[in-house]
Amino acid sequence: MDPKVSAFMVLLSLAVAAVAYDPDMLQDLCVADPSSGTKVNGFPCKPETNATASDFFFAGIAKAAVVNNTMGSAVTGANVEKIPGLNTLGVSLARIDYAPGGLNPPHTHPRATEVIFVVEGELDVGFITTGNKLFAKTVKKGEVFVFPRGLVHFQKNNDLKNPASVISAFNSQLPGTQSIAATLFTATPPVPENVLTTAFQIGNKEVEKIKSKLAPKKS
Repeated sequence: MDPKVSAFMVLLSLAVAAVAYDPDMLQDLCVADPSSGTKVNGFPCKPETNATASDFFFAGIAKAAVVNNTMGSAVTGANVEKIPGLNTLGVSLARIDYAPGGLNPPHTHPRATEVIFVVEGELDVGFITTGNKLFAKTVKKGEVFVFPRGLVHFQKNNDLKNPASVISAFNSQLPGTQSIAATLFTATPPVPENVLTTAFQIGNKEVEKIKSKLAPKKS
């Protein structure tokens, strides 16, 4: 191969690699200012002189959440919306608490890979590749499991008597979550019913039944 062509290919590969990751920070910190009203890929920074230690602190995952839903799980996010100092840092956490037999239903994180550390209990977990292959395992207290970015995954507390909990880490300040069932059956405006009946090979009555069970409860 011509040396010039080889050099060009190397530079091209480096350029592709460079844009595949978040850019390096150009300042020490960028505390989010969600009140600014400006929409960017992330949040604009508030003046550094207005930043305080509280912008980098969150106590919300210290205690178990109250689980009072039909799925039997509750997620407490520790992301940029709760910790403004995470802005531009590309990391966040969450705590997930499971009632006995509770399920964190199949969902995806479009912007992050997830790593869970089991704090208490034992879980059946798994993810499904785009080739429709399931990778599943039982993870116990002190053990870790990884869910690749964007792939459908789930966690189930297989203990019917005791609760469980995990700490999740993400390589995004705001990983986003799309719960498969809720996304399809409670979207606004709604997904056309003939799309759901055809996709799931069920009738209109079944669609309405699922929607009624997944609809947010009115306070």
